Amino acid sequence: MTDNPSIQEPRQDTARPDAAPDNKADDQKSDDKKSEDKKPVSPEKKRKIRMVLIGAGVLVLLVGIAWFAYYQIVGKFHEETDDAYLQADAVTIAPKVGGYVEEVLVRDNQDVAAGQPLVRIDPRDYRAQTEQFESQIASAHANADVVRAQIAEQESSIAEVRAQLAAAQSNAAFAANEVKRYAPLVEIGAENAEALSARRNQAAQGAQQVAAQRAALANAEKRVGTLRAQVRQAEAQAGGAEAQLKAASVNLQSTTLTASIAGRIGDQTVRVGQFVQPGTRLMTLVPVGSLYITANFKETQIGRMRVGQPARIKVDALPGVKLNGRIESVAPGTGAQFSLLPPQNATGNFTKIVQRIPVRVSVEATPETRQLLVPGLSVKVEVETKGAKDDTKRIKKQEEHHQDDVKERIEDQQKAAGEARR
Repeated sequence: MTDNPSIQEPRQDTARPDAAPDNKADDQKSDDKKSEDKKPVSPEKKRKIRMVLIGAGVLVLLVGIAWFAYYQIVGKFHEETDDAYLQADAVTIAPKVGGYVEEVLVRDNQDVAAGQPLVRIDPRDYRAQTEQFESQIASAHANADVVRAQIAEQESSIAEVRAQLAAAQSNAAFAANEVKRYAPLVEIGAENAEALSARRNQAAQGAQQVAAQRAALANAEKRVGTLRAQVRQAEAQAGGAEAQLKAASVNLQSTTLTASIAGRIGDQTVRVGQFVQPGTRLMTLVPVGSLYITANFKETQIGRMRVGQPARIKVDALPGVKLNGRIESVAPGTGAQFSLLPPQNATGNFTKIVQRIPVRVSVEATPETRQLLVPGLSVKVEVETKGAKDDTKRIKKQEEHHQDDVKERIEDQQKAAGEARR
């Protein structure tokens, strides 16, 4: 060993004497395992595996055939959609007249019958109006009665004037006869001229008296016509007051708001003491007994849908429950056509989107089930269209015949035009 520290003696690695034997043992084990894995599979086991695979393949084939047969016979005639919701034709309760709410006779979510009172508005102002018009009617009838009494009096006066006219005519006739009698006597000198003049004066006065009585009779008769016109005027005033009374009575009756249909009260906002204006929404009346479904089917699904076809309904709120229904009607256009801003596909770029058409479906359910159904619930509707399976073929044949007729007509027209040119 040297004293120089920079010079080191070389390291000698010492190996474990048992390392080599362990590696050999591991190699021997792996060789044994590989030899075991390379053992051939027995024919019996291969046959079992082959039978299992064949059975599985046959099962899959049978399932596929069954599914295809079911689809061709039943499946393709069933159209379904989950874009469907329960709806009802709800009625908005609003007053016809204004005033302070005196009484609210129902509460939220209460079932009411048709004609049942809901809200009562203070009726005192409208009752006063009806009483006012009733007094006007009574006054008009009283005026008519007074004029009728005047007509009766006038008719008595007419009778008196007629009697006076008759007396005047009699006196005038007597005076005229006296003139005729005295005229010959004066000519022969049997009477003096003064007597004849007096008789002529009496005859003239009698004629004037007759004319005066006739004028008086005419005035009296005209007075009757005037009085009868006054009667008609009073009756017209009474009729106008009666019409106003009917309107006031309608307003008085309108102070009590009643249910126009049977249903359930919802979204009630009216309170006692609140001042309401005509047309103000106070509550909503929902006819829960007349629910229906609006199912929005794709345009590719309605080709075989017809009114009256049966439908199966699944309500999300009632899992496991299936209801029956029928198609009542189909909308006359897609939902986009009735939207607030209908699309204008003739402008800009175009991307085809499958449209949906609302289909109204009735709901057949027991009263107990209807108690749980409310508008807005989501449902799934499946319609059976098998009854219209031949309609598509018939329509296709009709269109083919129509096209043939059109083609023949065009050929005939072309042939006739060619002959005309010749």
